[in-house]
Amino acid sequence: MSEILQNISENLQKGKAKIVKELVEQALTDGMSAKEILENGLLAGMSIIGNKFKNNEIYIPEVLIAARAMNIGSEVLKPHLAQEGVKTVGKVILGTVKGDLHDIGKNLVRMMMEGKGLEVIDIGIDVPAEKFIETAKEENAQIIACCALLTTTMGEMKTIVEAAKNASIRDKVKIMVGGAPITEEFCNSIGADVYAPDAASAAEEAFKICSK
Repeated sequence: MSEILQNISENLQKGKAKIVKELVEQALTDGMSAKEILENGLLAGMSIIGNKFKNNEIYIPEVLIAARAMNIGSEVLKPHLAQEGVKTVGKVILGTVKGDLHDIGKNLVRMMMEGKGLEVIDIGIDVPAEKFIETAKEENAQIIACCALLTTTMGEMKTIVEAAKNASIRDKVKIMVGGAPITEEFCNSIGADVYAPDAASAAEEAFKICSK
């Protein structure tokens, strides 16, 4: 692996956004492809962050500053990736269910998923089931990922599964659930596809689904 890509990865992990931006620009000037910079520089660094977070070696603040560095690096690459015709791995509709106003977990999931090269359409908090379904249809997404942090709102996830069946997209889209009160048993009981215990696992599962 080239030294500049290694530097991009290391500075991203430390959250040094300004240096990451300069290194990405430098790598492009050196004639490196945007795809290579993205995969072996930015995503490689974010993948290490994801693993460390999963193993409790780092915490939310470190993830947030690394993700910020990654986003700034990605902005530089976006036009070049489009020119090279690089497609994202897949598309995820992400939101917190109706009645639930929590967004820290959701935002972490988004960062981790983007860190795997997925395109995430974040539809926010307090999102009714219809909105998940409509957006998934419009965007032709492979995954609907819904979060809940309250036991009183987790039932809303079953409504989303039912709504996907009624809209005849259930066979086209995988439904992923997560949040503090959610368990594997609950996921199975409502007929959802994937339960993710944390943000890093959610990103890994989503990547697997979209890579198939």
